[in-house]
Amino acid sequence: SLTDSPVTLKILQNWVPKISHYFDKEHYTYVGHQIVIQESIEHFGAVVWPGALALSQYLESNQERFNLKDKKVLEIGAGTGLVSIVACILGAYVTATDLPEVLENLSFNISKNTRDITRHKPEVRKLVWGEGLSEDFPVSTHRYDFILASDVVYHHAALEALLATMEYFCQPGTVLLWANKFRFSTDYEFLEKVTSIFDTTLLAEFPESNVKLLKATMRKN
Repeated sequence: SLTDSPVTLKILQNWVPKISHYFDKEHYTYVGHQIVIQESIEHFGAVVWPGALALSQYLESNQERFNLKDKKVLEIGAGTGLVSIVACILGAYVTATDLPEVLENLSFNISKNTRDITRHKPEVRKLVWGEGLSEDFPVSTHRYDFILASDVVYHHAALEALLATMEYFCQPGTVLLWANKFRFSTDYEFLEKVTSIFDTTLLAEFPESNVKLLKATMRKN
């Protein structure tokens, strides 16, 4: 239920902005490592949004509650890759996914920030929400302990496909951790749909950033 007491948190300002002409590089520190993220101004998916900062911070601070070590983790809408990088550093087998046009920058960031420091080599794959799921990610061989999603809900036409994708990957035993900045009424409508399908708990709120962080699991019949 959503009635459990969530923690109220603030996104920590633990980065130093560095400006370049074409790409912005942001420098973050999580789990004792400096992470350098190259952003591209050309794509929504190539900017670090507040939900990614909130989820990264929460994963770092709650390793006992959500232990990612040696777990299979799928990030949907991975964007710049920050959350996937943090999950890798925390010891997970990570598959980071996004649209084809985002994958080059995503792959660059992930390989640059995980090389020689992570237990498991991360994978970067194309995933268009709602398309080719059973062909590209058959359930028989692609079961995940955690699904991570941050700022995947905003003004776009793919919300039904996103919900179908979350449903597809949330097998029994899978935990979905979703952080989102709530901006529009459509965001709250999507949240209502999530709570109607999944067992949902509000884990944390970041009021200054309007970010909520939720845990969802497959509803037991």
